[in-house]
Amino acid sequence: MNEVARPAGSSSNEVDAAPAFGRIAFVASEAPDALQAQARLVARYGTVAPEDADVIIALGGDGFMLQTLHRFRDSGTPIYGMNRGSVGFLMNSFREEDLPARIAASQRVVIHPLMMEATDIKGRQHRAWAINEVSLIRQSYQAAKLRIAIDGKVRMEELICDGVLVATPAGSTAYNLSAQGPILPIGTPLLAVTPISAFRPRRWRGALVPDRARVDIAVMEFEKRPVNATADHFEVRDVVAVRARLDPNSSMTMLVDRDHSIEERILAEQFG
Repeated sequence: MNEVARPAGSSSNEVDAAPAFGRIAFVASEAPDALQAQARLVARYGTVAPEDADVIIALGGDGFMLQTLHRFRDSGTPIYGMNRGSVGFLMNSFREEDLPARIAASQRVVIHPLMMEATDIKGRQHRAWAINEVSLIRQSYQAAKLRIAIDGKVRMEELICDGVLVATPAGSTAYNLSAQGPILPIGTPLLAVTPISAFRPRRWRGALVPDRARVDIAVMEFEKRPVNATADHFEVRDVVAVRARLDPNSSMTMLVDRDHSIEERILAEQFG
């Protein structure tokens, strides 16, 4: 089985002996297609509790895959997703046949997430992790006013916008791409800092920073112009400051089919 490690956004390839995946757990979203697929697969292959499994099969769409990766963060248990949703960018194709052989032949992708540290208007500290992006978005009709610093040095004194996001390579084809941010190939040691509907400076399209960088975003006039912050699905309202940085001490493991690797999916997005 090929392994692709992602420490601090970098990558390496090495061939391992295929591990034993005798104990399989199946988890599914609430979508009818996912639940029906789960029932058929459990009848065919059996199942164990996720905490006892060698591998977890996630059945659903990209949102459910993100939830599953977060749920088992730092557990060491790999997640093999099969698409029972819509887009399925993070998922493998759904097939019931030869599942153990597919898992054994898959590529192992280790992801180190972003850590978001947010301070709200009452001074409370919030911490959460993101596979795709950390984002700040205005809460009202008023545009947000943000100040951006990289590694302690202010790089933009004032950004007037609907928001801004810090995206990983894994998340660069998600919200970041919809906001006209760059696609980053997996393994690129970079983060994308992308504005959302920038008003001033109107022509600023964002920046690429090293994935070891610390990105600090301060919310100016936060009482008049309230802003919320999200790390994937975790949301904090009324923030005054947000820090985003890669967490090399935390990891999540995905298994992907080698004939449809993450690298191939990102290339397809760029030429599709």
